[in-house]
Amino acid sequence: MTTTYASPSGLTIGTSDFWNRSLSERMADFAGLREQSAFIPEDIESTVFGDSTRFYSVIRHAELTEISRKPHLFCSGQGSTSIQDLPTEATEYFGSFIAMDDPRHSRQRLVVGSAFTPRRLATLVDSVEEICAELIDQMCEQGEVDLVQALSAPFPLLVICDMMGIPRSEFGTVLEASNVILGAGDPEVLKGRDPFGALLEAGATLTGLVTELAAERRKNPTDDLTSALVHAEVDGQRLAPEELGPFFILLAVAGNDTTRTATSMGMHILGENPDQRRIWQDDPEHVTASAVDEIVRYASPVVFMRRTATEPVTISDQQFDEGSKFILFYGAANRDPRVFENPEHFDVRRNPNPHVGFGGPGPHFCLGAHLARRELGIAFRQLFERLPDIEPIAQPEYLIPSFGVPLVSGVKHLKVSFTPTKPLAKV
Repeated sequence: MTTTYASPSGLTIGTSDFWNRSLSERMADFAGLREQSAFIPEDIESTVFGDSTRFYSVIRHAELTEISRKPHLFCSGQGSTSIQDLPTEATEYFGSFIAMDDPRHSRQRLVVGSAFTPRRLATLVDSVEEICAELIDQMCEQGEVDLVQALSAPFPLLVICDMMGIPRSEFGTVLEASNVILGAGDPEVLKGRDPFGALLEAGATLTGLVTELAAERRKNPTDDLTSALVHAEVDGQRLAPEELGPFFILLAVAGNDTTRTATSMGMHILGENPDQRRIWQDDPEHVTASAVDEIVRYASPVVFMRRTATEPVTISDQQFDEGSKFILFYGAANRDPRVFENPEHFDVRRNPNPHVGFGGPGPHFCLGAHLARRELGIAFRQLFERLPDIEPIAQPEYLIPSFGVPLVSGVKHLKVSFTPTKPLAKV
């Protein structure tokens, strides 16, 4: 006998209709489903690959963290960023270590981690401050802007480009390609192109850019991250030339989108919770760290990662076959009342806050979580100081999901208004 699970709205998780709604509507459905089961089975039809895939939505915190902690039983290498298995031609560009298992995963992560040192990240802080100030300078006299275009999208990507040594002249190329990868199902982004073809083209563009830069850095090293990556060596192991492209795509897309989406959604959420905004704005020194983590918990920019059972497994007294696909829905786990007191309440001073917005515990926890937290803290602190009355004047417009379920719950537009002020250079 097969159990049927129904969301309060009647919509199923694997459909674009489920995701083409507000955050609160989606989370209300997850809340209803979460009380029915830890695992919601569903078949999803692929409009791109032409097949049907059975998967299990993991929507409770305990089961999601258990799966994350056991990569030997729940692997990433058979697909981590897609519910369906990716075709071979896509793995050339989107097969970074986020989609690997040990020993290959640990080797690449160790090499990358040796370049991504705390000292190097510490030197980024001044650069992050300057980039944020520069972008606010460009918008502060206007009084009304699309926050996504003015700040949320360019800010983290400029940080990454500067960190990698990508020249500013190539920033538009990187922004366009990353937008395609993040929102390949959205007509506004596609501009008439085929979704899968546009994805491959964007991947090829970013790979070609960083491959050319890496070749130059091998001959003429500098102090940027690209140089550090191509020369980094751990136990005699280095990144192969073909491994650098997928890593840069990971950095340019996943590495910037937590900050990008959390900045936009954070502003929207603060607009809906003015009491919490006042608490944060009145005491940024003591509240920023917890407020940033609460935005990541509440908004959960990264929607899911996939894990695949490597053998027959039992979890929470349920048995699953080898090859079963588990979709870890981080936003649903981040609202689990078994873990979070009053989880639907946005609380900038929430403590404790064991959210999984940067991924569950285990080897695939976000390598850039520290940088993302710093970027978000700097962005909101500067906005509060320089544009103290900034507020949303419209609902966020979300990217249309690429293939049913979005990997990232991206915001493509958020209009805000504020009292115009002079750029710092003119003060």
